[in-house]
Amino acid sequence: MFIRGSAPAWRLGLSGQWATALLGWKRVGTWRLYWAGLFGAFSGFLLLLGGCGSVASRGINAEGVRLFQQSRYDEALQKFQKAIYLNPKDADGYYNLAATYHRLGVLNQRPSDLKQAEHYYHMCLDQNPDHRECYRGLAVLLVEQGRGEEAFRLLKSWADRRPDLADPKIELARLYEEFGDRETAKDYLVSALGVEPSNPRALAALGRLRELSGDTLQALADYQRSLEANRFQEGVQQRVAALRAQMPGHLVASPGPRLASSGPLGNSPSSASGPSFGGALSPARGPSSVNSAGSPGWQPASGPQRMVGGLQSWR
Repeated sequence: MFIRGSAPAWRLGLSGQWATALLGWKRVGTWRLYWAGLFGAFSGFLLLLGGCGSVASRGINAEGVRLFQQSRYDEALQKFQKAIYLNPKDADGYYNLAATYHRLGVLNQRPSDLKQAEHYYHMCLDQNPDHRECYRGLAVLLVEQGRGEEAFRLLKSWADRRPDLADPKIELARLYEEFGDRETAKDYLVSALGVEPSNPRALAALGRLRELSGDTLQALADYQRSLEANRFQEGVQQRVAALRAQMPGHLVASPGPRLASSGPLGNSPSSASGPSFGGALSPARGPSSVNSAGSPGWQPASGPQRMVGGLQSWR
């Protein structure tokens, strides 16, 4: 999970094998591996709010994010609680509390902390019903507790309520891939691109699925389109370079018309470890702030996010 105020990220892998790396997730093990990645990156997305209380809340939330990054979780909780007291309508503040309790619950195996995390995730959604990192963190929490069906219902309800948004579809795709259903994941990504044709996260994730299926030419086209929409994706850049190096010169995609991103996916496995649903199911990393410019593909929730004074993805 990501901590708002820095950079959020998803939890560790589900049935998984996702670990955060460059562009998001790589299937390498279990959800707990995700935590290893989550606990890592925090970028700077400052969420500006109006009002004196909001200004003070931002500063205190930022202090909490710094403490979280230093693994001083109890002190971070105190800061986030104070920030919420000063600005009770700050969704990111609730997310940061949830992400911190989530981290503590996983690290210390304390059910009471996980219960608190779930409570604050819901409070975050009460303030912002479209809070992407919060949905991701809550879905990860549910899956970690063996409540996968609830996680699917949560995200499907969001997608049904907001058919105009790409994010719910991308998060559902991430979840389906975690459960091994790449075809349904691909369908949701294509649907997301129908809503937002240049969404870099959806394009990078779709490219990764195509690369895994052996369709490297189409994967390269998707990666390139993703970079056209957001060039600050180091992981995607690396995959483009790697794929170009594998292809004969006359097959390398060049600027211009791209292959349709909605083409069929093959079924042959691949060892591709490029961009993934940056945010595949994983545990909240901690306070952070969304770094929409530099986050690769899918990212897991890393913990406290947005610097409404806080930490916030992957992701």
